[in-house]
Amino acid sequence: MTGEKLRSLRRDHKPSKEDGDLLAPGEEEAAAAPGGLFTGGRGKGGRAGGHRIFSNHQPRAPLKGGPAGGGTGPAAEPDRSGAHFPVHECVFKGDVRRLSALIRTQGIGQKDSHGERRAAQCAHLLLAHNAPVKVKNAQGWSPLAEAISYGDRQMITALLRKLKQQSRESVEEKRPRLLKALKELGDFYLELHWDFQSWVPLLSRILPSDACKIHKQGINIRLDTTLIDFTDMKCQRGDLSFIFNGDAAPSESFVVLDNEQKVYQRIHHEESEMETEEEVDILMSSDIYSATLSTKSITFTRAQTGWLFREDKTERVGNFLADFYLVNGLVLESRKRREHLSEEDILRNKAIMESLSKGGNLMEQNFEPVRRQSLTPPSPNTITWEEYISAENGKAPHLGRELVCKESKKTFKATIAMSQEFPLGIESLLNVLEVIAPFKHFNKLREFVQMKLPPGFPVKLDIPVFPTITATVTFQEFRYDEFDESIFTIPDDYKEDPSHFPDL
Repeated sequence: MTGEKLRSLRRDHKPSKEDGDLLAPGEEEAAAAPGGLFTGGRGKGGRAGGHRIFSNHQPRAPLKGGPAGGGTGPAAEPDRSGAHFPVHECVFKGDVRRLSALIRTQGIGQKDSHGERRAAQCAHLLLAHNAPVKVKNAQGWSPLAEAISYGDRQMITALLRKLKQQSRESVEEKRPRLLKALKELGDFYLELHWDFQSWVPLLSRILPSDACKIHKQGINIRLDTTLIDFTDMKCQRGDLSFIFNGDAAPSESFVVLDNEQKVYQRIHHEESEMETEEEVDILMSSDIYSATLSTKSITFTRAQTGWLFREDKTERVGNFLADFYLVNGLVLESRKRREHLSEEDILRNKAIMESLSKGGNLMEQNFEPVRRQSLTPPSPNTITWEEYISAENGKAPHLGRELVCKESKKTFKATIAMSQEFPLGIESLLNVLEVIAPFKHFNKLREFVQMKLPPGFPVKLDIPVFPTITATVTFQEFRYDEFDESIFTIPDDYKEDPSHFPDL
């Protein structure tokens, strides 16, 4: 595993921004497996006896309204008796047999009054039923984040595998709709430029820029770029082409070409057992990160130009006349937790980040992830179900390992240029970006343009890519055109190398 992947893993496993939209033969063994949710059994007096994969740390603003089945208006008080949450109660008490009966008739997506999802608390049982794992509690933490905090290696591994499996399945579910949208879209050539900046001293000197060229014909897309991989500290350059062939089988549809070495590699998005185990080691030895771009209070105001006589700023970006706007109220909220780390872990991670900030790399540090064992479980909770469910919204009793969390907020100042002349619509751009979204900076662009923007097409915009790095994206050129089909195929003189890009 390369240094680039090690760094990206330290950030990428954070609470998802998306919400997730019993015992058959073999399931009871899964529920009672070593390290499973319910190995603790029922505690005395109805106290929590199972693992707390999802706990209500760090209270935030109360949820509006009540849980499902509660009041109908904003002022309605939620039912705190627990009668509406029998599945939650079973999990809380470790009552596996009653849970196995209830789960056949109860939905698995409802939250209790503290924003907890059953999918997060019934992990082993629900994973067997392919329950969605892209869920989060009222504090924004995912099941994987809470599993890392708890420190149970088997649970972390199970959740990580299910997360990857469901991500692949989600891509395949979207495939027919995406191919239909691409087919209906005209054939075109699009060129956009990336310029990266940072407010960290000296870092801007080593940040890259890139000119991306996109050819789209039928249901095929080709992306030419010079940026192989990019994280918040390092970039890797080359002469690459990514080809998406919509007619090919899913496992054969995405290919990356190294035009300098004349080799190609198919992207399967699947990892070996060894890679998964290494990833778990890294997760268990790293901070748990959560970075969210808050757009709740975002507003757009026209940018002004001139000294004495101020007027709205309008100028050409590439070939397109555009109106410029200031983006106000954009806040980057980041949090990191480290209650699962030892002092040795913290010191080592600090040394690694200091080296990276000075232009070093992980190879110089001889960094190799050590095989991590499960942590000693935290002390059993003494909270009863009645105390938990009757607590005020957003202020549930502390469960699990004692939280060690640091939060920070940074107001992000940005400018965006909107053009009414650009031939492509935002929805069409989103369909194209969805194909190339596996690349981190393109995924950030996709997330940003999904906001409610001023009229027109965003021909130039500033977006946060990492907590310390922003990018200015400029759409320089666009034209409808037709191309030779050969540019969407692998050249005959290129040889296949399945391991040429180990991080893809």
